[in-house]
Amino acid sequence: DAIKILSCLTRLRQLCNHPKLFIEDYKGESAKLDALLEILQEAKSGGHRVLLFSQFTEMLGIIKNYLKDDYNILYLDGKTKVEERLNLVERFNSGEGDIFVISLKAGGSGLNLTGADTVIHFDPWWNPSVENQATDRAHRMGQKSVVNVFRLITKGTIEEKINLIKDEKSKVISEVLDGEKRELLKMNRDELLKLF
Repeated sequence: DAIKILSCLTRLRQLCNHPKLFIEDYKGESAKLDALLEILQEAKSGGHRVLLFSQFTEMLGIIKNYLKDDYNILYLDGKTKVEERLNLVERFNSGEGDIFVISLKAGGSGLNLTGADTVIHFDPWWNPSVENQATDRAHRMGQKSVVNVFRLITKGTIEEKINLIKDEKSKVISEVLDGEKRELLKMNRDELLKLF
């Protein structure tokens, strides 16, 4: 059953982020969260301002909890009302906040966040265009800084496999759009399905 498979894949992806998403009374640490905290500490000491994306709002809650004492954070997810979104964007672009913590789906389009010069994707998403749209929030008109992008991927896990699939899809899309390898258009249905 496809729904059960997707549910299991989601659980594996959550486990990569933090075991607390999978194991209710988990008291230990998360290597990925530790890596994030190191990156954020370096970013802050270097005067960088960060957009931090995750597709799991529960993970964003855990991250917010870890950051609340050391960083000035702004937060946006799918429950944030439109007026408040605009207010948060204006505040961030005006210099308020070190880190803007954003749900990937809620922040993937329509926001102009040129106040950031660093983008961090805490977890990979199957569709490269969704991540690219989120990253593009910092690459808008008015951006005066070079924007660094980090994607945190747990080695030897489902996340690495997702990343490989994403890279293959991006390559195929690029080749088709660029017209460099028109033979891709001649692929049969089974060959095309293997790409997804």
